[in-house]
Amino acid sequence: MKLCILDNDTIDEALVGVYGSYGAMLEKVLREAGATSWAMDCFRTEHGQYPASFADYDAVLLTGSKADSFSDAPWVVELRRRVTALLATDTKLLGVCFGHQLIALCMGAKVGRAPQGWVTGRHSYQWHAEDLAKNQREGFALLASHQDQVMELPQGARLLASSAHCPIAAYAKGNEVLCIQPHPEFVEDYSAYLLNKRRTLLGDAHYTRSMESLQHGHEGVDFAKVMLEFIQNGASRFQNAAA
Repeated sequence: MKLCILDNDTIDEALVGVYGSYGAMLEKVLREAGATSWAMDCFRTEHGQYPASFADYDAVLLTGSKADSFSDAPWVVELRRRVTALLATDTKLLGVCFGHQLIALCMGAKVGRAPQGWVTGRHSYQWHAEDLAKNQREGFALLASHQDQVMELPQGARLLASSAHCPIAAYAKGNEVLCIQPHPEFVEDYSAYLLNKRRTLLGDAHYTRSMESLQHGHEGVDFAKVMLEFIQNGASRFQNAAA
């Protein structure tokens, strides 16, 4: 299998030696989930880097970003143009956080600021598609960091996960699209770094609650296995039964 990762952000320089990039973090969790022999190529969209042909890949994965998916920044506009073109093909698309939002936006759904403000720390998400995860699980505990979110389910998509703070936390469309708002690739130390960086912005109560939540672990590798299943098999079971 061959995966194209579109890396949409630059992490703080102090952390590059530990985490590398958002693309590198996603590659790491996917390999932990079982993609040990996959080829994965990473491209920096902020710098205009894209593969010569997406047709060379089994799937394209969009990382998170501090940018807004609805931004007018030239690189975001270009990314939306390319994703819109990909949606017209049979290329499999996956998105995380910003990627989840941008793909939904390109599918015609509304994306904007979350009404409750920032969602950070560990959150539990109800899983609405037991057929798409092993062990008939009812939910996933994942690490989040976002102030934007998808406001409506894209046309033809199936809701996969939700929470009180994020009604559309994951969705899929047929054999084509699989997206998730929280971060399967995050680890507690990285989440803690972001929380410390935004402590004043978040306020003491929000900060403390989010920091304490990190003590309870997360299931990023488990969700990464769902992503691998989608890329490898796709299968009609990902299709919206109501479509």
